[in-house]
Amino acid sequence: MTDINTVLAELKRGTDQIYSEQDLIEKLKENRPLRVKLGADPTAPDIHLGHTVVLNKLRQFQNFGHEVIFLIGDFTATVGDPSGKNATRPPLSREDVLRNAETYKEQIFKILDPQKTRVVFNSEWLNELGTVGMIRLASNYTVARMLERDDFKKRFANNQSIAIHEFIYPLLQGQDSVALEADVELGGTDQTFNLLMGRELQKSAGQKPQVAITLPLLVGLDGEKKMSKSLGNYIGVDDIPSEMFGKVMSISDDLMWDWYNLLSFRPLTEIEQLKQEVENGRNPRDVKILLAKEIIARFHSDADADAAEQEFINRFQKGAIPDEMPEFTFEGEIGLANLLKEANLVNSTSDAMRMVKQGAVKIDGEKVDDTKLIIKTSTAVYQVGKRKFARITVK
Repeated sequence: MTDINTVLAELKRGTDQIYSEQDLIEKLKENRPLRVKLGADPTAPDIHLGHTVVLNKLRQFQNFGHEVIFLIGDFTATVGDPSGKNATRPPLSREDVLRNAETYKEQIFKILDPQKTRVVFNSEWLNELGTVGMIRLASNYTVARMLERDDFKKRFANNQSIAIHEFIYPLLQGQDSVALEADVELGGTDQTFNLLMGRELQKSAGQKPQVAITLPLLVGLDGEKKMSKSLGNYIGVDDIPSEMFGKVMSISDDLMWDWYNLLSFRPLTEIEQLKQEVENGRNPRDVKILLAKEIIARFHSDADADAAEQEFINRFQKGAIPDEMPEFTFEGEIGLANLLKEANLVNSTSDAMRMVKQGAVKIDGEKVDDTKLIIKTSTAVYQVGKRKFARITVK
């Protein structure tokens, strides 16, 4: 059996907090498969790299022989998780939830071992609560304690509305842990309150409280906000290899190291060595290529990673795109002609339209022929002629 200290060191890698580490050590000493839970509300059809930070940790538990439970929140998704939101989130229809849930089941097995994963739906037990059960559940917590939660506290202080059903959500997630008798629950740092709620409700139910492990939120392509489909700053696990490669290569050099720590399976000593090489003069682009290929190989294949690299070389490096270029950020949708003018790539919007018609404008190496193109949330390299370049983010 693997030494507990070795297992603990691997399980702690990349985590933000463990509530509590001593509890985790005691559970590992029990020398039995632990029930390790991760819940996800199917609020959108795609799983992106931000989700995989937690899924990778779940796979680690799986590799150490523990029982992994992937909980699809088909009931809670119809309520709406308020975590990290500055406004009430509208609940989804039952039809949307079930449709998204099917894609989740397909995509998680790009990371998890399907033979060692138990997939459950929380409607199985939450539907059975009924009115009496819901009232009893709500009696476990006070409004004052709910308002200690950071996002609720801010909204209350700013006189923003908080719907009653939003107080119910953390209780429902905690009840999931009671129903599954979870030993460990994983989640992003924005889920801390909900995970700790599970510990409280398990104590009330006479169970040993679960260990709550939080992981950092992956910053998206824009380098500022957490990766999110709604913000357009994401890489989906189903994205094609060439698209994945280009998006990884578009992130900043500083952000690259955060991605290495949260997404790469390379040993920490190897990552530190790569960082040292960059500090000593190695081109960070080369190190970014290694990360892009590792991610593509995980969700596609080594051959796809090699092909994506070659395509990138053909499109960008042979096209003499420089390593350094001006960077701009624009808020909201913007027309291509205006974008090129504001980024100082052309003198005027009419000049921009003329260059487009001449085939002299490229976005990420691809010629653009639509003078009325509207640019939405994205990060890309814009080129006008042979010598004018800019990396532009629209958000």
